[in-house]
Amino acid sequence: QLQLVESGGDSVRRGGSLRLSCSVSGAKLDYLSIGWFRQAPGKEREVVSCASTLYDDKVYADPVKGRFTISRDNARSTVWMQMNNLKPEDTGVYYCAAQDGMVASFLACTKTSDFTSWGPGIQVTVSS
Repeated sequence: QLQLVESGGDSVRRGGSLRLSCSVSGAKLDYLSIGWFRQAPGKEREVVSCASTLYDDKVYADPVKGRFTISRDNARSTVWMQMNNLKPEDTGVYYCAAQDGMVASFLACTKTSDFTSWGPGIQVTVSS
């Protein structure tokens, strides 16, 4: 059974950095596209970034472009989200999710219903 677990969440000050990890088990990461999503208190879940299977295409939401970087190591069954220059508006619960199709566009990354397996989420808090 495919399982995902996030780690690396913490509380940091504005301008700080964090690296989130998403550990994947139960399936080969090579064949999965992974997305990072977040949900702030009182707001809907929103997409942050996706890394596609096959060609490793990467897409980012506009608010995080230039600050966040998604990467993956299929041999280690891990996907990372490096988050730099964090802002208070980045605060929320961050989730990684997987699907077995390609995610080669931002539009595809936003289709949360296509992501069939989700991690429990991890808290990121950025204070001003």
